[in-house]
Amino acid sequence: DYIIVNDLELQIPEKKKSRLAEKLCEWHFSVGADGLIYVCESEMADIKMRIFNNDGTEAEMCGNGIRCFAKYIYEHNIIKSQEIEIETLKGIIHARLKVTGNDEVTSVEINMGEPILQCEEIPIIPDKNDSFECINEPLPVLDKIFNISAVSMGNPHAVIFVDDQLDDNDLNKYGSAIETHKRFPNKINVEFVKVISRNECRMRVFERGVGITNSCGTGSCASVVAGVILGKFARGEPIVVHNDGGDLIITFDGESVLMEGPVERVFIGIIKQLNF
Repeated sequence: DYIIVNDLELQIPEKKKSRLAEKLCEWHFSVGADGLIYVCESEMADIKMRIFNNDGTEAEMCGNGIRCFAKYIYEHNIIKSQEIEIETLKGIIHARLKVTGNDEVTSVEINMGEPILQCEEIPIIPDKNDSFECINEPLPVLDKIFNISAVSMGNPHAVIFVDDQLDDNDLNKYGSAIETHKRFPNKINVEFVKVISRNECRMRVFERGVGITNSCGTGSCASVVAGVILGKFARGEPIVVHNDGGDLIITFDGESVLMEGPVERVFIGIIKQLNF
């Protein structure tokens, strides 16, 4: 779930953007969401997206968030086009909208661009072998050793393939330990992936700065990239990634990643006064 705020109209002071995200995203005490997204002007694309996690930290990109963002700006007549270029901290992202006869956006396909595999750019501190990439490398964590593949889709991910999915207790336990591991200087998102077939998998995610989340678009992309590299998934074919919150379709041809998924509006509201 993401809250979208039209900063073209509100122009919230920069020093308050992070705090507003914390206040509005706090579960049980406010609206509650995984993050808050600001609609901003762009000098290099059609529109600009800034996304803050619910702990107030600003994220480079968010696959699920950018689909929600694309639906919002189309249905609020900010940009009335089914092809939109969106500026993010990662760079410019291309979105293709699927629109019904009553002008409602039901799903969005995002060209996520090329994944980043170089340790220095993710970033991840190389192990003692000084490897250029981190693919299926052992990482001791607490009482276990996980084989991780590090991939950046504009934000960093550690992908771990498992035989059996972790329950919430273990996902919290190991996810938080990996997120803050010393090899990841900017912390990292963690995905545990169970392969079902060459075109299907089940994924659970511990998101950096958030914790357990029902879905992660960039995490789904990173998981498919790692799976294709390791020969677990079919290259260039759609892979169905089952998240707790629903399914995403990811395609990786060895160069760029396409992500397609549904998007729904939950509600629209107005906050008349907020002290923060």
